[in-house]
Amino acid sequence: MVDVNPVARLRSSSRTPFLQVVKTAVAVVAAVLLCRVLIDGPFPTFAAIAALLVVQPSINQSFVKGLERSAGVVLGVVLATGFHLLLGDSVWVVLLVIVLAILIAWALRLTPTSATQVGISGMLVLTAGVVTPNYSADRILETVLGAIVALIVNAVIVPPVLLGPAHLAVARLARDTAAAFERVAIGLTEGWDHDRWHEALLQARALRQQHARAEASLTAARESLTMNPRGGRHRTILDEDIVVTEHLRVLVTRVTGMTRAIQDNTAPDLRADPVVGSIATEVARIAADVRALGARVADSPVQAPVVAGVEPGASPAEPALTAPLEVIRPNSRHWVLIGALLEDIRRVREELLGEDD
Repeated sequence: MVDVNPVARLRSSSRTPFLQVVKTAVAVVAAVLLCRVLIDGPFPTFAAIAALLVVQPSINQSFVKGLERSAGVVLGVVLATGFHLLLGDSVWVVLLVIVLAILIAWALRLTPTSATQVGISGMLVLTAGVVTPNYSADRILETVLGAIVALIVNAVIVPPVLLGPAHLAVARLARDTAAAFERVAIGLTEGWDHDRWHEALLQARALRQQHARAEASLTAARESLTMNPRGGRHRTILDEDIVVTEHLRVLVTRVTGMTRAIQDNTAPDLRADPVVGSIATEVARIAADVRALGARVADSPVQAPVVAGVEPGASPAEPALTAPLEVIRPNSRHWVLIGALLEDIRRVREELLGEDD
């Protein structure tokens, strides 16, 4: 049984970028000062809360948070004002408004942010002092101003572009996928035993998680470019990375299947078959093709690691697989494995040439 320090759960595994901390502070101060100039009344709590919540890692996320926050506040304030005018502001009225806010949010299928804001806003309005229509309107205006200020601050102060991590993830995935094909070629040439193939299979299977992480990085990059004034010149690079990652998804599946098939059917006399030697040669060429595919990432303007085997600035070459293998007489013992590998090679070739529908 592993002991987990409950206090450690309070800390994140990664630190929020300091720039976002600065932007949040600037947004809160600007929202409060603006509301103090435009609205007479108590401290603009609703504006400060809106600014705190709306500053997000991307402009698109800030816009969505601003809408969610504003919708929740409007609904909560209207609900609290209506019940105050009908029933007063006793403790039971506050509790009734909170319960009704929870039920209304559930019935309307509001997002968690909006659902929470309905109850919080209603409670703050009823417990802050004298509730009047003007007071309620001012609280709604505070929220909208706070959200707008936060959105402007997030857009003006160096909007984040998260293309670099995605670019790096795609380049690494291409490199490691090529290495997986190289292991298949080497193993067939050297005649690896079952244990060596099992180790190779574990490495090939790990590519699936790596591909999932690359896709997650691409999603974050796409999110950071949405509504970002700096996003125009980066979208072409992102689109190219997405295309390469889709190719790699198919290649990862193929190399994993090839490694698994060889592990299950390997035998000491397998490499003696001349067709197996030809297959090893073609798989080695596939590895070179995958590295060339990865060169599209390495060659783009975003800083990224150079894909092994391709010089910086080099253009992807024509695929090395110019023709599929032909087998005149199948091996009587290993024909199933050889046939499966030939089919995988054919499909990989179609993927590299863009012929796979």
